[in-house]
Amino acid sequence: MDLLLGIDKAVFVFVNTTLANPLGDMLWPWITDYDRIPVVRILLVGVWLALMIRGGKRGRTAALLVVLVIVCSDQLSSFVIKPLVNRPRPCHSVEGVPVVENVHLLVGCGGGKSFPSSHAVNNFAVATLFAFFYARARVWLFVWATLVALSRVAVGVHFPLDILGGALIGWGVAMILLRVWELCGRTVAPWLSLEPSGGIARER
Repeated sequence: MDLLLGIDKAVFVFVNTTLANPLGDMLWPWITDYDRIPVVRILLVGVWLALMIRGGKRGRTAALLVVLVIVCSDQLSSFVIKPLVNRPRPCHSVEGVPVVENVHLLVGCGGGKSFPSSHAVNNFAVATLFAFFYARARVWLFVWATLVALSRVAVGVHFPLDILGGALIGWGVAMILLRVWELCGRTVAPWLSLEPSGGIARER
């Protein structure tokens, strides 16, 4: 475990400090907090409403499930796993000693724990859900989720294992909820059943 954590710290320093450059210093904070940008928020709400109104059965199901997926993934990450693991962020200090020296911090450190990265959990959960319904966008969905996850290391607030673990947890949460939804659609409420566009079930 000490070896693994040592490698994790070394990779963090390499990405956060060694690879730091003026262009990255400008772009990474925007990527990491893209959902706080007013124009992006309006766009995301517009897409959600479009799915509900004009997306057909598939779009409405995806729009409703994404709310459930985000709530479940965020609550699990922030209020269950983080307190259990209790790992300090690289930009924190423990008893006055920095967890990592000279972190290249580009955003506020935040008071939360480090493992897992909730950004990674939530974005990979959403990417997994929409990749299930819209297979043609799968690559772009996961590319964006990966960029957001990497941004958490680049801005100095998470270790690489935090984003890797977060990605796996987010994927797992979405897959479990999709399986439960499929089961309910086949047994309890057939009107919920919907063949996705690629992903878990075969394409029609």
